[in-house]
Order: sequence, then structure tokens, then C-alpha cells
Amino acid sequence: MGKPEKIRIGELLVQQGLLTKEQLSAALGDQKRTGRKLGRIFIENGYLGEDQIGVALAQQLQVPFMDLRQFNVKPELAMRLPEALARRFRAIVLQEDANSYSVGFADPTDLFAYDEIARQLKRDVRLVVVSESLLMQTIDRIYRRTEEISGLAQELGAELGESVIDLGSMGRSPGVEDAPVVKLLQSVFEDATVVRASDIHIEPQEAKLQIRFRIDGVLHVQTLADLKIAPALVLRLKLMSGLDISEKRLPQDGRFNIKVRNNQIDVRISTMPNQYGESVVMRLLNQSSGILKLDGVGLQPKLLERLRKVMHRPSGMVLVTGPTGSGKTTTLYAILEELNTEERKIITVEDPVEYRLPGINQVQVHEKIGLSFSRVLRTALRQDPDILLVGEMRDGDTVETGLRAAMTGHLVLSTLHTNNSVTSPIRLLDMGAPAYMVAMSLQVVIAQRLLRMVCENCGEPQKLSPQQEVWLNHYGRSVSGGQARKGRGCTQCNGTGYLGRGGVYEMLEMTKPLIAAASEADPAKFVAVGSEQIAGETLIDHAIDMVAAGKTTVEEAMRISSQVDEY
Repeated sequence: MGKPEKIRIGELLVQQGLLTKEQLSAALGDQKRTGRKLGRIFIENGYLGEDQIGVALAQQLQVPFMDLRQFNVKPELAMRLPEALARRFRAIVLQEDANSYSVGFADPTDLFAYDEIARQLKRDVRLVVVSESLLMQTIDRIYRRTEEISGLAQELGAELGESVIDLGSMGRSPGVEDAPVVKLLQSVFEDATVVRASDIHIEPQEAKLQIRFRIDGVLHVQTLADLKIAPALVLRLKLMSGLDISEKRLPQDGRFNIKVRNNQIDVRISTMPNQYGESVVMRLLNQSSGILKLDGVGLQPKLLERLRKVMHRPSGMVLVTGPTGSGKTTTLYAILEELNTEERKIITVEDPVEYRLPGINQVQVHEKIGLSFSRVLRTALRQDPDILLVGEMRDGDTVETGLRAAMTGHLVLSTLHTNNSVTSPIRLLDMGAPAYMVAMSLQVVIAQRLLRMVCENCGEPQKLSPQQEVWLNHYGRSVSGGQARKGRGCTQCNGTGYLGRGGVYEMLEMTKPLIAAASEADPAKFVAVGSEQIAGETLIDHAIDMVAAGKTTVEEAMRISSQVDEY
């Protein structure tokens, strides 16, 4: 059965040559001082990885070691063990047969945990060793808050009943942390964090309240609840973000910070009145994950090398373009993070400030009091900056001020809402910028999109349909059936077949032929020269490269191609 036995883990690892006696002695000293588990000390000190310890224990106990990344855990089976026990004993049910269960343990030497779980399951238990971090991630995914959220929504509905309640006094009453509305919101935020949601939508409908999560760019219904709980939820969120709780007729924007599972989450909230109440959308920004490095955003090596040459120039403008939610801000912050040194003064002008960077002066635009992009930008130029980041080129005044700054010895980074790189300079001209200024100031335009990535746990070869092959042929490309992949859906990807997103890019550098074309009156010539320059390196080409590498699906590549104008 592979029942636990007491093992002196340090001595075992030394015997197997995975640990030196000196390392064991140092770790035992740490354990005596801090009381932490010895295995955790080995990992945190960098002596060993979790999998190495797990494999060593499994070999000693003569039981299997399971890599949960390669195993599809069935929720209905895992839930035979209550969540409280799964978390307490760090264990999960993996498989069953007629007389026994296979249970994954993070600590296979815990005799008490083994006995308690066997008593709970009322069958024999076959021991399997798993890594603790992957186990806890799997428990988070399996024991999602869906049922808890539905139950709390019902509890809140019952508490509100049919009577009229002073929600304002309810929101400020003592012991509010125990109120169903607070518990419900806490559960919603926890569930959103577990499934990596970027946005939470709370939407009053005619007969129900709908709560949806945006995961990897796609909305999924989380729960449907009684409509009468909507005002209580909205009121509580307004109190948390310092909004006017008496104003229900006008849209409002705010932000607040919460801590969820030891992660610091910055929440941007937008309320808007609709026919059945107030709709709320919250953007979740995980401050604990830090800023992505430029090497990690997914730029092709050739484009990354060219971008680095441009962004280290002392002046000029770098534009990142794409629709809302295409990762523009992430790319800009990755550039800023690399440029942020003690020798440079960097000022950002944003609406809103999304990520906080140490050593950088970040300014929040406030249109209502006249603190507009163009006004802050003009003031920032008097603050002796080396680098300016302008959140968005929204109007002609901002564009012209930004281009002038780029001409006068400043590096200016900004975003623009256009479909591709080639039409971006023309858009600046349409906004009233003089042609000579665009030609002299603009250095490079990066256009980008985000594609959903195939789940590595459940990805498998995909047979292409005739329509997909025709689409690939249209772009002069072909992808063999062995290369194309698609996820079948598993617990790790919540049944979607996709896990995470990756960027695809194209880059237009202002070469001498392009500068000459930008100075001419006919925009068609500029488009022709620009299209020729990036031929074979467009957004769609990059997306098809990702398909050929098995990282994304043909469906995702086709989806983004519909958003990109043909040149």
C-alpha cells in the first residue's frame, strides 16, 4: 500500500548525494532558530528543488511520484476529501478503484494525516508523493469558490428579504467583516485570483444579477444571483473605493487595494447606471507579481534587438499600438523597467497609474480639475526629464507636445489605438501633427495583440479543417497536423484548453525611405513603403509562427487576423 514511515529526510538526501553534510548542518541550524520545516529550508536556500525532494522520498518509500502538471485531476473525485482536510494535511485524491484511493501527499511521512484521510475516505489509501506548491495550486483550482459564492449570495438575499433596508448604515455597522456582503465579495476576489481573472463584471439584468470573470481575454459566467443583492454589493464596493454612495445616476471611477491569498491586488473600479441598477467592472492588477522583464514579453529576438537599439537613443518617440487589453501598458513598463537607472529622470503621465515603479515620478491625470494629459506633459517638460511616458496619445495637443518633446532631447514612450504599425504615423497626421514633426520625431512603432496559449497539461495534436488550411494558404503558409495543437480541457485550464496568454508583435522602424514617404501628401505611398518593409514580419506572420510552434491554435491566429487591417 505504500504506508508512510518515519524518514530522516536530511540524512536520506545526503546518502543519495543530493545534499552535502555542510548544507544539512546549516539547514538544521536554520530550523533550530526559526522552527521551519527542514524540506522548506532546503528549497528556500536553493540547495534542492521540490521535485528532487519528492522523488527521493518516493524512491525511499517505494511509492510513485506524480507531477501534477502532467495529471488531469477530476474535481468530483478530489472533492471526496473536504477542502478543510485537503488544506490541513496537504493532500488530494487522484484516482480510485473498487477498494482504494490513490492520494497525493506533500509530506508522505505524516502518519497522522494518512490515518485521518483513510478514516474520512473509508477505504484503503495508496500513497503518492507530489510537490507542495503544485498541490496547493491544484487545491485552489479544484475547490473553487463557486458554490460558496452562490450560497453567500442566497444568504445575503435572505437577509435583505423583501423589506427596505438602510444599506448605508449596513455598510458602516460594527462587525461588518462578518456580514454576508463582505464574505461574498471576499469569496469573489479569491476565486478571481485563483483562475487568473483580469476583470470582474457585476451586471444587474432584468431578473437576476450576473457576475462574470474575464480570463485570458474571454468572459465566463461565474454565478447568477438574486437581483435584490446588487445594491448591497455596489454600495460596499463604493465604500471600499471612496466613491459617492448617494450618486447612482452618474458613472464613477475609483480604486482600492485588497490582500488576497498573500497577494497585493490593486483594483480599479468603474460604475455605470443601467436599466436595472448599476453595473460595476473591476480591473485586477496583481502588484505582487512585479513588472515583466522586456525579455519576457514575447518579442521575437530580432525585433527585441532592434527595439533595444532605438530605446537607448537619447531622444525620439516610441509608440506601442493595439486595441484595449492587448498588453500595451505591460510592454511600455517592461521598457521603462530596463531604462530605469539612477542617472535618468523618468516621468509618467497616466490615466490611471497602473503599476507603481520605484524611482519614477508617476502622475495621475484628473480631467475634472483640468489636469489633462497635455497640461501635465507641458509641466513635466519643465521638470528636467530624460524620459517621458504618456499613457495615451488622445488628442492633437498631446500628440504635438509629445512630438516636440521627442525633438528636443527627450525619449517619449506612448500608446495609440490603431490596428497595425503601418497606419499609426498616418493617424498622428490625422490628429493634426505636422508631417515634418512625425518624420523627425517618431523612431519606431510596435503593434501587438495577445493570443491565448494552448494548455501544456492537456494540449494534443490538432487536425486542421479545410477552412483553416485555406486561411493559412492565403498567407502563403502551411502548418502540419503534428505541429498544430489544441487543448482538450482539464482542471488546470478550467476546461478551456487554454492557459495564459502570449504577445504577438510587428515593428515598423522609421527608416530613410519611410521618413521621405511620411513627408509627402499621399498617405498611400507611406503605407506601400511601410508594408514592404515589414513583409513577412507582420502580426499575422508572428501568430502563424506561434501556431507552428504548437503554442497557440489556428483559431486564435484567425481571431486576431480579423482585427488587423489588410495592408
